[in-house]
Amino acid sequence: MRPTVFVLVGVLAAAGSVAAQDPHDRDPRIVVREQVHDIIRTIPVVGGKSVTPHAYQGRNRGPEQTERFSRKAKLGRDGRFSISNIAGDITVTAGSGDDVSIEATKRTTGDREELGRVQIVVDERPGRVEVRTDHEQNRRDRNGRTDHVSVDYTITLPASASIDVHSVSGSVKVTGVRGAVRAETISGEVIATDSPKIEVAKSVSGNVTLSGVSSEGDLAATSISGTVAAHGLKVHGLDLNTISGSVKLTDVTCERLAAKSVSGGVEYEGAIARGGSYDFNVHSGTVRLVLANPAGFVLNANSFSGSVRSDLPMTIGGDNRDGDRRGRYGMMGSRAMRATYGDGSATITIRTFSGNIVISKR
Repeated sequence: MRPTVFVLVGVLAAAGSVAAQDPHDRDPRIVVREQVHDIIRTIPVVGGKSVTPHAYQGRNRGPEQTERFSRKAKLGRDGRFSISNIAGDITVTAGSGDDVSIEATKRTTGDREELGRVQIVVDERPGRVEVRTDHEQNRRDRNGRTDHVSVDYTITLPASASIDVHSVSGSVKVTGVRGAVRAETISGEVIATDSPKIEVAKSVSGNVTLSGVSSEGDLAATSISGTVAAHGLKVHGLDLNTISGSVKLTDVTCERLAAKSVSGGVEYEGAIARGGSYDFNVHSGTVRLVLANPAGFVLNANSFSGSVRSDLPMTIGGDNRDGDRRGRYGMMGSRAMRATYGDGSATITIRTFSGNIVISKR
């Protein structure tokens, strides 16, 4: 029976709505406990049955049984490839030519006949190839145990093709794909490298990592329970969100940034563009900026129970309810403040409920 991909999209959409909430509204521990575990706990995927993200991961019942699958299909250099899987890792790598190569390995630690009850279906149409993993209705053996089969995929396709990757329990890794990329998983990591057109990179329970991207467009990444990290990026805009985890950015250049975390800090190491806009919103955690030769910016900072410290000399103005007015190497206020550095061309807005704000120069 075919797994319904729209369920994955719905769950991740719910995760996105949680991440979009104002983190100052509720205690982050309550948000994480109620939302993360409720989203991950049961997911209806196959034939109306509830399947947990780990439902198909094998138990140590015996030696591992495997079965291999290999197939090539005509895709075209600008074609679109999609794959949906329930359990197992998916690795996508850019190649040459017009074909997509599909290599898969089924795995189980149960009876070998369980492998036959999992089918890999390839739907080939002009300019489009779809792959899905079909699991028959769970069957129980004489001891009352159900089938547990995972499928690992290795995909090689034309570099300019676009891809949609969906998984329930497994990591997703994409390398060198120049077309549009949508990568989503419930329980596992999402890693995208040298793929400039990332439209979606989402995980409910796992880290999301973007690296080696140079693009004039925008990138977005979301995790509910995991770290969102970006390294070596030069893009127009970045939207990064996590509930229970940190946001870590290194060697990043962008003109617009929105970074949110409920239970975790935010670290940004990179450039500040003239006229750029940078927004950091944290409930419980420190916001730390290490800036590379900024021409100037206006800082709007608000920390309910933390301090604001800067290694950069700033001119302070506006509301400064607590603390002193030292503009260099010291505290500049523990509630709300407005300050200017250099030409004031960019705007940095930082809000944290329980955490410090630290700004330094690289």
